[in-house]
Amino acid sequence: MELPFAESWKIKMVEPIRKSTREEREQWIKEAHYNVFQLKSEQVYIDLITDSGTGAMSDRQWAGMMLGDESYAGATSFFKLKEMITKLTGFEYIIPTHQGRAAENVLFSYLVHEGDIIPGNSHFDTTKGHIEGRRATALDCTIDAAKQTQLELPFKGNVDLDKLQKALTEHAERIPFIIVTITNNTAGGQPVSMQNLREVRAIADKYGKPVLFDSARFAENAYFIKMREEGYQDKSIKEITKEMFALADGMTMSAKKDGIVNMGGFIATRREDWYEGAKGFCVQYEGYLTYGGMNGRDMNALAIGLDENTEFDNLETRIKQVEYLAKKLDEYGIPYQRPAGGHAIFIDAPKVLTHVPKEEFPAQTLTVELYLEAGIRGCEIGYILADRDPVTHENRFNGLDLLRLAIPRRVYTDNHMNVIAAALKNVYERRESITRGVRIAWEAPLMRHFTVQLERLSL
Repeated sequence: MELPFAESWKIKMVEPIRKSTREEREQWIKEAHYNVFQLKSEQVYIDLITDSGTGAMSDRQWAGMMLGDESYAGATSFFKLKEMITKLTGFEYIIPTHQGRAAENVLFSYLVHEGDIIPGNSHFDTTKGHIEGRRATALDCTIDAAKQTQLELPFKGNVDLDKLQKALTEHAERIPFIIVTITNNTAGGQPVSMQNLREVRAIADKYGKPVLFDSARFAENAYFIKMREEGYQDKSIKEITKEMFALADGMTMSAKKDGIVNMGGFIATRREDWYEGAKGFCVQYEGYLTYGGMNGRDMNALAIGLDENTEFDNLETRIKQVEYLAKKLDEYGIPYQRPAGGHAIFIDAPKVLTHVPKEEFPAQTLTVELYLEAGIRGCEIGYILADRDPVTHENRFNGLDLLRLAIPRRVYTDNHMNVIAAALKNVYERRESITRGVRIAWEAPLMRHFTVQLERLSL
């Protein structure tokens, strides 16, 4: 018989987690103003708020940390990291930062100015925040099919080429660069095809515009290209990665995802002008050029993590666990963004909580309900995260309203996935009784979802 699938690693160290009572969770979430970001970690049983910085490092990575060079300037750890990034991407110029949003802050401080328009595929929260905070416009050019959660398409994160062409035709002088997020997180962890990347590159070249990749989950994107796109089945993840980045001028990276480190990020580019323009902001905001916002030990761990996580077995283990959870939800009839994404399951909240009006934030309501049910912490990727329109100041209800269950790398077992699925099933079965949601009591002007204070509405 064919052997069943098993993880490509074994467990060497564990951390205890504890269950809580419904009564405890009712009190804790109320004290947190119904914002799961404000919960203490010990108040959470299974933590799926993010896969960013929450993965389990390998023995090689921990060993590398012991060899970190903490020199202020010219640390050997930086050059190890630089060598690995260049090997994977072909980019020559590297600026380390403490995480992805710092990479955006440093690079966008040079590239983005008031009145600019930055077209891309569903800019994530920090990307949009760094653009709109500079009084520029983040223009979403994702394919319309991404909004149809029950539609099965292999590359639902693709850029809509007609939308991009229209933006460049009408606003070319206001567009400093095009950004492509791989994978497309906001659309449900959906990948972008190599063909789409080529076509974006061709349009960019036509108008003389550079292309930037938001690359937090580039390795997962390469995995999906290998598995779903014709002509790539026999190519390695590293070969596909190199081909992807050949179509870009540079990248920002939150290394806390596909680098499998707890903290870290970087800018990488082939453009000397971007490097020269950004490096002063690195020194101003992050630190000296050969450490940026990172310790030497973390740079060592990141170099190893990038090497390990661009190998097929590691990615397959991670993505098949997400698929396992998706199959359990299929059994229970729970709607999510299909097909299952690379790093998370995204529950289509308005299709679950059909009686909760959009003005009362169904995805945030579902997030609270799942926590109350079993102490599982997810994250709303929807109407609250979308922030208000910077011109009209109205809530933006034109996108998806999703509960994201982000699976940390090498942390939980399939038994945990079973608990998550069962808890969702319990909430789903009582969905008809959930008729009210939450309202905003206080919010920040940008990236409000991190600190927003909510009130639970009752009949």
